[in-house]
Amino acid sequence: MLRQYELVEKVLEYDPDADEAMLNRAYVYTVQKHGTQKRASGDPYFSHPVEVAGLMTDLKLDQATIITALLHDTVEDTLATIEDIEAHFGPEVARLVDGVTKLSKIEAMPENERAAENLRKFLLAMSEDIRVLLVKLADRLHNMRTLHFIKSPEKRQRIARETMDIYAPLAERVGMYEYMREMQALAFRELEPEGYATINTRLEQLRSQDGGQVDAIALKVKQRLAEAGLKVEVSGREKHPFSIWHKMAERHVSFEQVTDIMAFRVLTDTEEDCYCALGVLHTTWQALPGKFKDYISTPKTNGYRSIHTALMYENSMRVEVQIRTREMHRRNEFGLAAHWAYKQDGKADGQVAWLRDLIEIVEQSHDAEELLEHTRLAIYQDRIFAFTPKGALFQLPKGATAVDFAFAVHTNLGLATAGAKINGRHMPLRTALANGDVVEIIKNPHAAPQLSWLGFVVTGKARAAIRRSVRLKEHAEVAAIGSKLFDEIAIRVPARIGKKAIRAAIERLGMDEPDDLMFAIGAAKISDREVMEALVPGCTAGIEEDEHWARRERAVSIRGLTPGVAFELAACCHPVPGDRIVGIRRKGETVLVHAIDCLELASGVDSDWIDLAWGSRSVGALGQLSVTLYDRPGTLAEMAGIFAQNNANVTSLAQSQLDHPFTTYDIEIEVQDVVHLNRILSALRASDAVAQAERQ
Repeated sequence: MLRQYELVEKVLEYDPDADEAMLNRAYVYTVQKHGTQKRASGDPYFSHPVEVAGLMTDLKLDQATIITALLHDTVEDTLATIEDIEAHFGPEVARLVDGVTKLSKIEAMPENERAAENLRKFLLAMSEDIRVLLVKLADRLHNMRTLHFIKSPEKRQRIARETMDIYAPLAERVGMYEYMREMQALAFRELEPEGYATINTRLEQLRSQDGGQVDAIALKVKQRLAEAGLKVEVSGREKHPFSIWHKMAERHVSFEQVTDIMAFRVLTDTEEDCYCALGVLHTTWQALPGKFKDYISTPKTNGYRSIHTALMYENSMRVEVQIRTREMHRRNEFGLAAHWAYKQDGKADGQVAWLRDLIEIVEQSHDAEELLEHTRLAIYQDRIFAFTPKGALFQLPKGATAVDFAFAVHTNLGLATAGAKINGRHMPLRTALANGDVVEIIKNPHAAPQLSWLGFVVTGKARAAIRRSVRLKEHAEVAAIGSKLFDEIAIRVPARIGKKAIRAAIERLGMDEPDDLMFAIGAAKISDREVMEALVPGCTAGIEEDEHWARRERAVSIRGLTPGVAFELAACCHPVPGDRIVGIRRKGETVLVHAIDCLELASGVDSDWIDLAWGSRSVGALGQLSVTLYDRPGTLAEMAGIFAQNNANVTSLAQSQLDHPFTTYDIEIEVQDVVHLNRILSALRASDAVAQAERQ
């Protein structure tokens, strides 16, 4: 742990204009506030913020960031307040501390919701000032270094998993590769201890067998480049255990089958020398096809620049080589921090264009599970490059489609997408893009995202926008059904219902807008009786509980048939009481009863239609539904609960289609009439578990 004078001296070395007195005050403040608090390791708690501040000085960050690192836990873990910090250290530090403070108020939430809410607030804070992210990454890195002191295995696993899923990818996305690699290594050791130990043992065996082979190859590469007149530095290393484990899992191979365990780095003086070095290496050793990537001419979204290639070295040994200038290397290893040194103001710009996508995902995600899913998609993907017809470049994850491209250009373009041309040819929207594709999106102002698009889009931004659009459309449909049902309810109320009565009812029910009431009625979240009472208090007194939705024996009668003529309800359209119906006479004098909008009728039937109507005794029939659920635990139970709440008896259920992330079921239910059936459909469509619900 850095002593007070050591920390201050480190800052003054690279920032002579720093306020020495304020740095000293911040150090003393955190020591006093944390007092006798201890960490799980037994060390004084203030040692943690001091270590985090030390990590920030290694990155040569500005004074406000160093002070923020020193104070980042004081609001959560001591009696300090943001107002107190602002009074002592100014509004800039107070704002940064507020952004980094761990959000203890939401610790009582379920794990997924807690993680999502932390992430939501964290991303929003980081979008305003990227230094929030830099301090948070250093905070997480030091916590991972001391993770083994935590006694609870469950807590260690949770922290390690969160680090692997969120913080390591974020470090990679801002180009802080040293942080990323160490986080991955520490999380891997906790999550897969046997795998970690096995790979380390194999690497030790490899070292003993090779006898300094890494150094020998590095020396030979340097000599060859020197012969070509290039002044370079060459270093080599074995790949990290997690990187090897990831390759083994991705390729389904054993340790012995991973051939590219060694990696080498060539540092040059100029960008031109990078390409000269590449030419020398490719003419000296065979280049492996498909392994060349030029991130100098086309940098990654985090600003990373380097040339990557792979060579077939002697004895069929594969080695990876990265070529970059010394300045590129400095910026690559420290990433965004190299751009936000003490002379910068901390405002995010084009260096983190991907951050804007994350913020849009935060705004459009519906719940915790969606937010975590979409964010992980956005921060942890390999990239391809595609162009608009005007030459604008967009980076997308591998497997991205024309729809992903449309949403990357602009959310409004994605919402209006009707088709796509790829390299001048009309192609399906689900077509995966390749590097260098020119993509033209065909717009239609009346177009709307389709639920089926979720089956092929890969970006979190596209998935979040599509789900939101589909939800809004379904909400409008449910509210429209609710409006029709409201009209039926209003007729039964012994008073004239005007706008004032509706507004009063909305207030009595604790709602804000008429649309809220119509949606609640359509989604079966409120009963007819409750609506009537809200409209005219006391009007239901003495009225027996409405039995309209109770299950009864199915008894169907049809008007319009000759007495004694037998009839059947058509299996193609499954009419229920309340549908407009017609009859078709079949051989044997039986009449088949169809709903008037049945496709079988539209396809042309030779027999004449018979105008029919439901008899007054018609109560109950079998309704046929097709329901598509999101493929996650609990959705089937939630659907069953909706049927139970609406007094619908399920007589048959069969899985008809499995297309991850969806599962579709064909369902037969007992309903009283078409109003009952529509109410059930509305309730299904209003559920987060249901992607689509249709009558068959």
